[in-house]
Amino acid sequence: MNHCLMFMGTSSHVGKSILTTALCRIFYRQGLSVAPFKAQNMALNSFVTKDGGEMGRAQVAQAEAAGLLPEVDMNPVLLKPTGNAASQVIILGKALGNMSAREYHRGYSLKAFAAVKEALGRLQKKYDTLVIEGAGSPAEVNLKANDIVNMRVAKYLEAPVILVADIDRGGALAALVGTLELLDEEERALVKGLVINKFRGDVSLLQPAVDFLEAKTGKPVLGIVPYLPDLGIDDEDSVSLEEKSSAATVAAADLTIAVIRTPKIANFTDFACLAGEEDVSLVYVDSPTELQSCDLIILPGSKNTVEDLLFLEEKGLSAAIKAKVRDGVPLIGICGGYQMLGLEVADPHHSESRYDKVPGLGLLPIKTVFAAEKLTAQVVADCPGFNFLGSTIAAQSLPGYEIHMGETEFFGGTHPFILRRRHGAACHEPEGTVSAEYPVLGTYIHGIFDNDDFRRQFLNALRQAKHLPPLPQGRNLSAEKERNYDRLADAVRQSLDLDRIYGIMGF
Repeated sequence: MNHCLMFMGTSSHVGKSILTTALCRIFYRQGLSVAPFKAQNMALNSFVTKDGGEMGRAQVAQAEAAGLLPEVDMNPVLLKPTGNAASQVIILGKALGNMSAREYHRGYSLKAFAAVKEALGRLQKKYDTLVIEGAGSPAEVNLKANDIVNMRVAKYLEAPVILVADIDRGGALAALVGTLELLDEEERALVKGLVINKFRGDVSLLQPAVDFLEAKTGKPVLGIVPYLPDLGIDDEDSVSLEEKSSAATVAAADLTIAVIRTPKIANFTDFACLAGEEDVSLVYVDSPTELQSCDLIILPGSKNTVEDLLFLEEKGLSAAIKAKVRDGVPLIGICGGYQMLGLEVADPHHSESRYDKVPGLGLLPIKTVFAAEKLTAQVVADCPGFNFLGSTIAAQSLPGYEIHMGETEFFGGTHPFILRRRHGAACHEPEGTVSAEYPVLGTYIHGIFDNDDFRRQFLNALRQAKHLPPLPQGRNLSAEKERNYDRLADAVRQSLDLDRIYGIMGF
């Protein structure tokens, strides 16, 4: 027998992903065979599975919390916004092409539901329990007819729904009551309880609100979850960048690392591990003045490299970045950021823009041409030893993943990495570029800083350049992540009426 539970929200960013992650961990620790599921994700933070499929980061975290390797069936439809009200549509891990919002919602989404049902069927055969996440709000009347991620899933599975509201933003009571009012009778019947999330303060003071909600809606309040800062769990998408540190608010540390915040920034989860280092202040910046006191600049991945390059030029960031590099400040580009550092980015198929080609920053001797096919692969790389800021950085067996459409031609400098495995098969392929003239490095490998030894060597090179003593490598990111999932599960377990939830799920 399959058991399932679905979290829906009164809006985006109310905490559905985190609560799904928490329940996956709680059920996993109870010995249940549990898997996460989200029919459709709209996100620029993505991941590549072992078999080369692309999926949203939120379901990756949820799978890890459930003790599983991520698989695309957990997120069968992924939409990656490209600009101009369009998205790249990815079905079961493979890119189908770009569609406008109108084309997708009015013409394709219901066809994509076939893939959703296929994925659910496979998961139900493998796992006894599913914890399902909705998207946005189930009460968007303009989208409801073609929505495939909220009530259509709940009805298909006859899944009990818990409706979640974020009280930290205000208006939680009205949001819960209003959402239920906008649902039809069949949909309201699927909602078995309410959760108030991100509460700060004395829970007893909220009791009148709980009494009101239960009397007004006829639905039980199944928990009041406290505001949980610094969870150390990957963010789903750029909405969470609103909560990231800016140069004006960050606390001082030995090293300040500035990540350029472009309009189409993607996979900024690459840098969460840097933010957790005791000697690092990680800031997200989008103006030249914010670069004045940084020790390292990072150009992150992008879903629209051309558009983000034009943004850098328009904002004066191109000139500011090049001036800082000439002054000796090191610069790293990852994936789309790597492409931006070259001499030119060409888009002959117009896969991202209307431009045939645009000039890059000219800081690396490379040129990139966008290909029609996207490369998505898990990789393992060696770093045989390259000089950076006077330090030699060397490490072995560094796991990561590639997600890019560009083919990059190399004209000089050195390669920092050698790919040893791709898609699980042995290979020997030079990867990335280090400038012979400037402290500039580029790579297609996402997750390179998640490797503890490499990350500390790199940070110590920055420290040496500032005449600071090196720090020992004392972190274990994998162990930290497990502790963070347990910490989240413990906090949520104390806040929810789990006995009642088990009953709702039919245990």
